[in-house]
Amino acid sequence: MRRSVAAHLSLIALTCIATCSSAQTYPSKPVTVIVPFAAGGNLDVTTRTVVSEMSKRLGQSFVVDNRVGAGGVIGHEAAARANSDGYTLLATANGSYAYTPKMIGKPTFTPADFAPIGMMAVTPLVLEVPANSRFKTFQDFADFAKRNPGKVAIGHAGVGTTNHVAIVQLQAALHTTFTIVPYKGSAPAITDLLGSQVDAVIDQLPSSLPNLKANKLRALAVTSKVRAPDLPQVSTLRELGLKDFEVVTLSGLMAPAKTPPNVLESLHNALNSALAEPDIKKRLQGLGSIASPSTAQAFDKVMRDEDARAAALARQGLLKAE
Repeated sequence: MRRSVAAHLSLIALTCIATCSSAQTYPSKPVTVIVPFAAGGNLDVTTRTVVSEMSKRLGQSFVVDNRVGAGGVIGHEAAARANSDGYTLLATANGSYAYTPKMIGKPTFTPADFAPIGMMAVTPLVLEVPANSRFKTFQDFADFAKRNPGKVAIGHAGVGTTNHVAIVQLQAALHTTFTIVPYKGSAPAITDLLGSQVDAVIDQLPSSLPNLKANKLRALAVTSKVRAPDLPQVSTLRELGLKDFEVVTLSGLMAPAKTPPNVLESLHNALNSALAEPDIKKRLQGLGSIASPSTAQAFDKVMRDEDARAAALARQGLLKAE
């Protein structure tokens, strides 16, 4: 019995040593951050900006891995299956996290598959057209769309993204239909918009701001409750008569479920420290986003609330893959 007790105590001691060592050494190798959309899009740009600063604080490189497809589902699936050791993280947004699973029918992942780290940013969306578009104002756009159902081709970054959700809700608000064109990320959608392959796009502001500032694209409206700081001259859809209209992108970091608490705490502290850095706040604002540090619990609640909202829209028949 003494030998058994001694062996048991030794095992506990070894486990404690391993855990304590892990807490002290994490991260001891590069950390991969899965971004479920193409390079150059809002979530990609925001993630690269934030994790570059986290890398400085944790002393290891953070490598962005763009896993593109199915409106973010492929990347979320990969993250859900990854080892729960803190070396594979997920950059997520409310669209791909909450809305896409409701659109594809059978959910392939649930909130229970992930552990929250914290929020990164809140980002307005913008309804935009090419600079040479016949639509000079939102009213021009709305009037034509109402008179000509199905004649306005409008693109988005992927099925189930907040871009897509905003289009669906705009379509319902105007009592018309669009020809909705999905892309594998914001970058290819903007490329086609610049080439007038589609009439309009709803996109996150960060990935569109350079072309808006260069007058290659024209903003007709923003989808947030208040005007975007970087586009103060552009009205919100609420101001333009669409009562209570609000769709924004919430982005943040998560890890696979069962990631050790000490690892999650290290990542959370590094994330919030990065977001408090004046240069990072300025860079995100310059991209059209607002740095939004939070507790892990608050971020988890916000995303679960978005999941419940998506379920409600699905029950109303408003979430359909086009």
